[in-house]
Amino acid sequence: MFGFLNVYKPSKMSSHDVVSVLRRVTKVKQIGHTGTLDPLAQGVLPVAIGKATRLIEYLTDDKSYIASLEFGKVSDSYDVDGVVSKFSDKIVTEDAVVQSLKMFSGEIEQIPPVYSAVHYKGERLYELARRGELPSDIPKRKVKIYEIKLLEFDSVRQVAKIFVACSSGTYIRSIVNDLGMMVGAGAVMNGLIRTAAGPFRLEDALHLEQLSSAGDVLANLINPLDVLHFNCYNLSENEYEKIKHGQSLDSHNPDGVFVLTYNSCIAAIAEQSFGKLKVKKVFEV
Repeated sequence: MFGFLNVYKPSKMSSHDVVSVLRRVTKVKQIGHTGTLDPLAQGVLPVAIGKATRLIEYLTDDKSYIASLEFGKVSDSYDVDGVVSKFSDKIVTEDAVVQSLKMFSGEIEQIPPVYSAVHYKGERLYELARRGELPSDIPKRKVKIYEIKLLEFDSVRQVAKIFVACSSGTYIRSIVNDLGMMVGAGAVMNGLIRTAAGPFRLEDALHLEQLSSAGDVLANLINPLDVLHFNCYNLSENEYEKIKHGQSLDSHNPDGVFVLTYNSCIAAIAEQSFGKLKVKKVFEV
């Protein structure tokens, strides 16, 4: 098997659990996902099967989400999976939320939640947090917010839904927490749906019940050529023999990354530079 799956990860299941299920179903060990979703979150989880795991780094990785949140509370993990406590009785207005969301547009800096998989001095932050060791000097990370807007707001229940389109590595939990601080009431995330991850969309995602056999997986595999957004270069038989042995090809293509194909199949990833197509990764055709 060789390709990608657009899987719908259910809430309360880890991304690793999804991979484990697919390994049992397909009997293929070489399976990996393209970006962890928290157990609370659900939605799009792209999964690579077989040698396609070697192509994960070449996928576009912008994401989009719909987050549900409640004002007046805070959490040590910034979501309801952590220790939630009351923060304020302040009544938040819709206008205050709309105006505050504008502050997140563009390139921003955010501090990852202490309960996250970010590495800190050789350990995951969540490992330190579980031991009660909460570092005070977690480095800020620059992320890009392409779009952020209010989708729903209930002034009586003090709950809202927001849409966020962002770069990879953005923590929506942190945005929710920071938004709560901006409006002076606190906020905790109580739901998250990833609606897109690169070229993979929510409306096309398959639930695990639809992937209950190896045949189901095979029938729904996405050809890497359909999701890799690079120029393609079709190899001749002679060129294919060269790249199989790691040889570079003379080329007058513009500089950049190329997908090399042979017999309509992906044969290699190469980089054009100084008149040469230099092979980075080779695949059997």
